[in-house]
Amino acid sequence: MTDLKTTPLTDLHAQLGGRLVEFAGYRMPVQYTSIIAESQAVRQGAGMFDVSHMARLEFRGDRVLEFLEWITTNDVAKLTDGNGQYSILPNAQGGAVDDIIVYRGHDTFFRMVVNASNHAKDVAHMTALNTFGVEITDLTAETAMIAVQGPRAVEIVAGLSPQGSALKDLPFFGTAEAEVAGVSCFAARSGYTGEDGFELVCPAAGAVTLWQALQSAGVMPCGLGSRDVLRVEAGLPLYGHELTDDLSPLAASLGWVVSKTKSFVGSEHYQAARANGTPTKLQGIRMNGRRIPAVGADVLVEGASVGQVSSGVYSPTLGCGIAFAFLDPAVKAGTPITIDFRGQAEAGTVVNKRFLKPS
Repeated sequence: MTDLKTTPLTDLHAQLGGRLVEFAGYRMPVQYTSIIAESQAVRQGAGMFDVSHMARLEFRGDRVLEFLEWITTNDVAKLTDGNGQYSILPNAQGGAVDDIIVYRGHDTFFRMVVNASNHAKDVAHMTALNTFGVEITDLTAETAMIAVQGPRAVEIVAGLSPQGSALKDLPFFGTAEAEVAGVSCFAARSGYTGEDGFELVCPAAGAVTLWQALQSAGVMPCGLGSRDVLRVEAGLPLYGHELTDDLSPLAASLGWVVSKTKSFVGSEHYQAARANGTPTKLQGIRMNGRRIPAVGADVLVEGASVGQVSSGVYSPTLGCGIAFAFLDPAVKAGTPITIDFRGQAEAGTVVNKRFLKPS
């Protein structure tokens, strides 16, 4: 892993016993103790993730709103200062370049967070579309990002900040500039686990101080393994699995982040998918046992394939294997299914892809 990128926290992860693996070109901790223990910590208390590998971009200019309206699917114009939204970077063919979060600072200043695996692709894509004179600044190397998630996350972060009261009052996707454990942060009330919490962006030099203060306050360090479990339990897509360049996000039930009124890159294809439907639809699969459905595995109804698994994990919360699968839209929730595990058929049921309701 000598040629992989590191985050400002990589050395600390190693010191804390994190098992480092390659992910999106970075050395990242997959777990510290166990995926089950870390998943339960986030569901029951508070856990934190180093998400510094995700790219952090800033956009400035008199036409920045016009630019972002054109290159994203959601209605950026509906954002007010200090708020954000989940969205898609569409391509001209009706697929997804990436899924992103856009935050509005003010009318000429916005932030964006994009996936690590798509960092270079996204920047090149947006630069090619930038005929609006917008200044795009990449702050990924200069900053760190820590996600603090769980039912106690807001209380703990607020307790470390003189702006604690304001942090507690933020709505979901609300943002604030705050000092946390003496470190200046851009705090967004957002995350990727289905739990409440914050994503904290701070200068790279302050990352270790912030992480250690959070750990001392009772937040458990967590790795990418539990983050994947938590996002599947919460029904959240992962680029490369539920979103790709060649697949309409409407197949992944993301029509709610696609504007019905504005024009954007590839919008005619998106609206056609909305009007005519998609060949497959993302559904949840709950297995009867503990085995984890493999990505690409056929989902069978009465012995006939009706689709394939796109993500699979063991859910500590539910005590069974769960999965996302793109299925024939005619297959409805409640349908019994089987998945082949090396010649042995295991039973399950089609369910809503949102396995857990937010706590």
